[in-house]
Amino acid sequence: MTKYSLAIPAVSFLLVSVFLPALAQAPSETPAAPSPPAATAQGQAEKLPDEERARLYLARKEYREAQELFYRLTLEQPKNPVYWNELGISLHHQMELRAALKCYERAFKLDPSYADALNNAGTIYYEQKKFSRAIRAYDKAIALRGGYAPFYVNLGYAYFGTKDYEDSIGAFRKALEIDPTAFEASRSRSGTVIEDRSLSVDRAHFYFLLAKSFAESGNVERCLIYLRKASDEGYPRMNDVKTDPAFAAMLKVPEVQELLLPKTPEKSQP
Repeated sequence: MTKYSLAIPAVSFLLVSVFLPALAQAPSETPAAPSPPAATAQGQAEKLPDEERARLYLARKEYREAQELFYRLTLEQPKNPVYWNELGISLHHQMELRAALKCYERAFKLDPSYADALNNAGTIYYEQKKFSRAIRAYDKAIALRGGYAPFYVNLGYAYFGTKDYEDSIGAFRKALEIDPTAFEASRSRSGTVIEDRSLSVDRAHFYFLLAKSFAESGNVERCLIYLRKASDEGYPRMNDVKTDPAFAAMLKVPEVQELLLPKTPEKSQP
């Protein structure tokens, strides 16, 4: 498999605040330097090479600016699959799906081992509700790059779209085995992979299956969160928790017991 150096530090995708502990000695009398104005920061960004600047724009969600630079880079290096994939991502975030798909396909054609581009093409098919085609793309991506949780998360969504709930929960369970934070929206993401979190199907049932995945992985807190979401969305088979072996341990949790109590109708005020 060909490897491509992206030179994107993880901190590029996070705004990290660092607080130093109080020191024993007296504080310095030198005043803190003021933060540079936005114009200065923009000027510094302009001095970066096109590749770094394009990825900085992508991290900032300035997709039009990123698109322009990645397009320039593909003209300069038309056989670089990473640039084509990243151009696709910048188009994808602007909902230019057909153009994005062509970029992903070009990237994968240039490097048939490039699983990220194949996964990203799958997310286009998913958004177009071509779930079976999305599943094939995700399966191929997993075959190329196994042990990567986001691919399994996407696969679970696609199976859910086809109402294949058994395979859906199996994919979610595998994602959680690899990475217990796979469903945490706040965690850092790779800059070359799209994770589709849109949900145009039965939301209540989806939350219930997700709760089941967390129950099977032993994550009580997250299981309870999604059970509540399923209940709030009006899932009609909440009592399945009492009979499904996956939830056996959860039945001992007081919050779950309370959640499963019959809801008493509110009395109207006289």
